[in-house]
Amino acid sequence: MADFAPVTHRRVLKNALPIVLANATVPILGAVDTGVVGQMGAAAPIGAVGIGAIILSALYWVFGFLRMGTTGLVSQAHGAGESGEVTALLMRALMIGVAGGVLIMLLQALLFRGAFLLSPASPEVETLARDYLTIRIWSAPAAIALYGLTGWLIALERARAVLIIQVWMNGLNILLDLWFVLGLGWGVEGVAFATFLAEWSGFALALWLCRDAFSRPDWRDWPRVFDRVRLIRMATVNRDILLRSLMLQGIFVSFLFMGGKFGDVALASNQVLMQFLQITAYALDGFAFAVEALVGQALGARNRTGLRRAAYVSSLWGVGCAIAMTLCFALAGGAIIDIMTTSAEVRTAAREYLPWMVAAPIFGVASWMLDGIFIGATQSREMRNMMALSLLTYVGSVLALVPLMGNHGLWAALLISFVARGVTLGLRYPRLEALADVKNDTDGIPT
Repeated sequence: MADFAPVTHRRVLKNALPIVLANATVPILGAVDTGVVGQMGAAAPIGAVGIGAIILSALYWVFGFLRMGTTGLVSQAHGAGESGEVTALLMRALMIGVAGGVLIMLLQALLFRGAFLLSPASPEVETLARDYLTIRIWSAPAAIALYGLTGWLIALERARAVLIIQVWMNGLNILLDLWFVLGLGWGVEGVAFATFLAEWSGFALALWLCRDAFSRPDWRDWPRVFDRVRLIRMATVNRDILLRSLMLQGIFVSFLFMGGKFGDVALASNQVLMQFLQITAYALDGFAFAVEALVGQALGARNRTGLRRAAYVSSLWGVGCAIAMTLCFALAGGAIIDIMTTSAEVRTAAREYLPWMVAAPIFGVASWMLDGIFIGATQSREMRNMMALSLLTYVGSVLALVPLMGNHGLWAALLISFVARGVTLGLRYPRLEALADVKNDTDGIPT
């Protein structure tokens, strides 16, 4: 069993800050996507990119268990000193990711038809969104496999590598956005082509950054890779995270689709403001990802004090980040909206709903940090159950508030779901520390 180094503020920041920077490039990319089509001066292209992106994000993030489950399992194996299992987990994640992407490509017609049956968007928005989707879907294997590669790197505290991948991939995407849309005039299709090329190049770079795993024979130790006990353990963790992710995506997808009932302008304004939420989520995820690795390693090393310290220090920084986001949105929110769209109608509507985004970081910080803690501990069943309670809370809030408050009620229901997730997970936290005292039975993986 490996020693577990003390959790200091410096160690947390060393893991978190590169992830914060890396993740921040993702919503910046979303803002650029929205901004370049916003220069067309109409609401429909903004709504089309928003709906297209949210459909693919929902499909891909169904496989978000691959990133989260890989981080938790790898960090625990690393904490227990099981280097062979660390490499085997990388191979399992890659195989699942590529297979998942191929499956989505094969089922694309059925999946897109189902998505648009749920969407109340106008015919113009739907046509543009279909053009976007039929291009981007061909990078699904790369996009999904990247979840596993990223989770593996995070678990080993190789945050700088994650930063390199994201900066390269999203930087290239932004440059291609500007060239294809503003330079060549390809419109919505240009945004899709830019993302397609960036995702495949990011996957190739990630493989290269994980090359040390392939320099050892462990990666082709097929009896270990396909070990029945370990596969069942991975499947169990991933199944519960998958169910949790489906419920979470159900909230966000229903939010966007229900916003379409209030018209194209409301849909576009919600899409603009969702970029604020993405900025918050990805910034806070930096500290959540850091706590995943540290909690997992502490648990693998059976270090209860280290687990508690990792949770406390990381969450302290997460709260500070949330306060900074709130101040930023309160002071500069209007200016950011103006940059993202030239449509006067969309600007006015987005400003009306901006206060919800000012409040979102404070309302959501507990849910993000506790997600990280539970992922590192691979307590996926608890995450699944608490997410179910949060989903029920969201549905009840929508039914009660939307008829009374319209689109404001929809935003209120979303923030209430954040609070519900934080409270329910928080009530379950005390039992996590006891897991560090449980005897390990399979290569550092607590039963």
